Amino acid sequence: MPVKAFSIEDGNLQTKSIISARQRQYVDIDLAFANKTTGDVYKKTGAAAVKQSIKNLLLTNRTEKPFNPYFGGDLNRFLFSLSEDFDEDDLREMIAAAIQNYEPRAVVKDIQVLIFPDNYDAKVTVVFQVVSTSEIVSLDVSIARLR
Repeated sequence: MPVKAFSIEDGNLQTKSIISARQRQYVDIDLAFANKTTGDVYKKTGAAAVKQSIKNLLLTNRTEKPFNPYFGGDLNRFLFSLSEDFDEDDLREMIAAAIQNYEPRAVVKDIQVLIFPDNYDAKVTVVFQVVSTSEIVSLDVSIARLR
């Protein structure tokens, strides 16, 4: 929300207004850990940082993060019971709750889930909006059981 900022140096405050807004720049470390020529690591900014964060959130199992046992999307838990205990709606609700609770930089717009129980495979597409921007981003996550 824009805020008017005035000072004595502005002169006539009735005709001249200064409007300033705070812009948030989201920055995360790129998890590829590739080195720049300067020796520093690359960074992800804006929507790419939020997208990487949501992917890590969804692929993290619960109890995997110390001192925060409920953190994570816990998608791997569903691989061995894809045809029995739950359906697409349960998976959709769990993903939406995880993003709402642990990623405040994103607002979920749509979640599409495709389950292939014969192959022990699931594909998830999350469409979200980055907070403080109007940018809509789509993230595809696939999980599959390895043999």
